[in-house]
Amino acid sequence: MPHASAHPAPSGERPEQGGAPHDDRRVATFEAFRLHPDLLKGIHDLGFIRPTPIQAQAIPAILSGRDVIGCAQTGTGKTAAFVLPILHRLLQGKSGAHLRTLILAPTRELALQSMEHLRALSRYVHLKGAAIFGGVPMEPQISALARGLDIISATPGRLLDHIYSGRIDFGSLEVLVLDEVDRMLDMGFLPDIKKIIRLLPPERQNLAFSATLPAEIVALVHEILRNPVTIQIGQRSSSPVGIRHAVYPVPRHLKTDLLLELLRGQGMTSVLVFTRTKHYADRLSQKLERAGIRVSVLHGDRSQSQRLRALEQFRRGRSQVMVATDVAARGIDIEDISHVINFDIPETPENYVHRIGRTARAEATGDAFSLVDRSEEPLISAIERLLNRTLPRVTLPHFDYKRPAPNRPHEDFRHRDRGRRHPPAHPAPHHRKPSS
Repeated sequence: MPHASAHPAPSGERPEQGGAPHDDRRVATFEAFRLHPDLLKGIHDLGFIRPTPIQAQAIPAILSGRDVIGCAQTGTGKTAAFVLPILHRLLQGKSGAHLRTLILAPTRELALQSMEHLRALSRYVHLKGAAIFGGVPMEPQISALARGLDIISATPGRLLDHIYSGRIDFGSLEVLVLDEVDRMLDMGFLPDIKKIIRLLPPERQNLAFSATLPAEIVALVHEILRNPVTIQIGQRSSSPVGIRHAVYPVPRHLKTDLLLELLRGQGMTSVLVFTRTKHYADRLSQKLERAGIRVSVLHGDRSQSQRLRALEQFRRGRSQVMVATDVAARGIDIEDISHVINFDIPETPENYVHRIGRTARAEATGDAFSLVDRSEEPLISAIERLLNRTLPRVTLPHFDYKRPAPNRPHEDFRHRDRGRRHPPAHPAPHHRKPSS
């Protein structure tokens, strides 16, 4: 099943600029890449018409054998940008039950997403692949490895389990892909990644893709890639241009009430709500359910079956709201998310860009709302500095912002205090007059 991130941009769009210069008109169709005919048949079946900017630049570079760093916002086609040239390369080489491509991903959802792209695009070719990730029984993965695979899409921890058990031979590996590399490094996977890389053949092609690429991540990536081509679509760590931002100042104890007011507004059809912790994702979802809101929950403590069920409910519109944490939501690939709401402000500006990238996908528009208490203003200041803009402050005209907090130790205090890790580099920006 194809995903939104694999779809080409609408025909006739203006090409985005960034990275190596190119004339997007020269790559008007996928035929221009001279891909294997059986791949082109799969592309046509999926209705792909025109490569997106990241595909137009990355596919030729990967086909040439270069190491590549690709940076573009979520929803612009990064997965197909590396899947297509990898499949073409494998079809040109010797066939056999040898592992030739390894894709490393930070979450099980992203590992599955890459494999689903591979299966959809290779429907006319005979290449075998499997997603390898934790939280599910080992036996099906062991059986798949025993039968022989051309491609593995894996999370680092479960992959190391199989490596240490002697089930994987990297002797024939040709391509390594680091998918959402910044998130993998942020999540502490660097030691595992280095363990895996030490086991790989030195002569291989290395690809790294991400939605953002901060300078400190670039330095780490350059330790792994050799003389890479860097392809930058849009400004580094910038937010998608179709997003309308709004900041809602509100006392912490009134955040849930304000969220409910927003969710009852017009157009709130498919809303992704971010919390900072797994514990509070559960608590908030329970509160919303008691208020009559249809809710799904996604965080790291959910089982694989629970995750898949939550995603399917949200994708099909059976849930109006998905409450999620940053790590769990990294693999969400759903069209038509109308709003992203930051119930808790993320602790880094880059995470804000990651979060809001779930809406306004592939040139659509969307809304990003942030519920901000006083202690979180320094975090908003950091986001505004990254985006080089002041985010508009909004208040609801009929909402009572002066209601006192409950006369008891508030359940959210410890949850809230985590937002104080980053002291302000300068005073918080002056609030503009509230607007509706």
